[in-house]
Amino acid sequence: MYKILLLISLVFSSVFAQVDANLEIVKKATSLPKILVSVSTDTGEIETLGRIKKSLADDLSVSGHFEVVNVNSQTAYGSMPDLISLSNQGVDLYLNLSASKESNGSYTLMTKLFDMNSKVLILEKNFTTTQEDRFVFLAHKAAISVNDFFKAPSISWMEKFVVFSTYTASGKADIMIGDYTLTYKKTVVSGGLNIFPKWADADQKTIYYTTYNYAKPTLVKLNIYNRSKETIMESDGMLACSDVNADGTKLLVTASPNGQPDVYLYNTRTKSKTQITKYSGIDVGGHFIDNDSRIVFVSDRLGNPNIFAQGINSTSVERLVYHSNNNSSATAFGNNIVYSSKDSTNELGDKSFNLYLISTKSDNMKRLTSSGINQFPKFSGDGETLLYIKTFGGSSSIGIIRLAYSKSFLFSLNGKRIQSIDW
Repeated sequence: MYKILLLISLVFSSVFAQVDANLEIVKKATSLPKILVSVSTDTGEIETLGRIKKSLADDLSVSGHFEVVNVNSQTAYGSMPDLISLSNQGVDLYLNLSASKESNGSYTLMTKLFDMNSKVLILEKNFTTTQEDRFVFLAHKAAISVNDFFKAPSISWMEKFVVFSTYTASGKADIMIGDYTLTYKKTVVSGGLNIFPKWADADQKTIYYTTYNYAKPTLVKLNIYNRSKETIMESDGMLACSDVNADGTKLLVTASPNGQPDVYLYNTRTKSKTQITKYSGIDVGGHFIDNDSRIVFVSDRLGNPNIFAQGINSTSVERLVYHSNNNSSATAFGNNIVYSSKDSTNELGDKSFNLYLISTKSDNMKRLTSSGINQFPKFSGDGETLLYIKTFGGSSSIGIIRLAYSKSFLFSLNGKRIQSIDW
């Protein structure tokens, strides 16, 4: 146990540097504790439990805090694992899984975590869902539990829903929710063209989205559980909610009531909107920065799309990016900004959009992706993880970048194309 805690603390001492004003992406400086995830020999829930095992192992790997190993070792759930053999193979932690299913459809994942070095059971927890098709969230909760036991930096974002719009046919798009790996997916809005979904609250009960099913593009607020709906505004041309502040009282909305799109601040309490940008061309995709006192947005005011900042109560505009002449989308967390930039066409003739990280407090820049079309980045709630859409051959994958660990992962939507996403 002491050995494992020491390993983790050494790794985290460098990780806690994280993404600061100097934009240092810190790589792990020492070895990680090796963990084996195994299904017990006496469980009757083989199929679903096997899928949970894979998802849980993936979660632990994505966390950046553990090295998942593939060792052939199984034991009954009520028995001790082969401690000596596993220890000799370099395994530090052994996570044994079992499950039970009730007649009402509820499904329970049972977990036992053993420390190979101290040769004891150190953690035992059960996780239950009323819907077996949501089994992947049991895996996410178990991974979070193991991570929290060692007081590692939080990975609680793993159990959050993502909300995304996916094209179903020409001129048609549905809105779905799912887990971050897209293992679980559920349609919450269907019929017609429904795009640009955005979570309206931290509890993930309501969303904003734009629908083209009325006379004009309409911004709607929907409770995905009780189906109550509220019309926020309508506008000719483009209309989208691009950001919601922390307490949900302020929205940044791209609207074009007078022809060209501008960024507006919408107050959810007073139901009023205030125009922030007033350029005669295109200003879109606003995000709050610097404690909601300023916004970062995309504008073509220099002839090509680029990233700018402006105070909420100011007309002064600051150019933030001097790299490339096509920077088409951006997101922000605190002082950090990630934007998508069109890079030079490669030797195969393929266009490439890559993600870059900058800060409002320095002039440094960090490239986060190296190839393909990578767009629509979104920060996690703690700012340590980045979600984005990677498109290849007409289909989309969700990309995950663990910023403090220089690790990235892709999860496919199986041939469908994502229009936009939020979490």
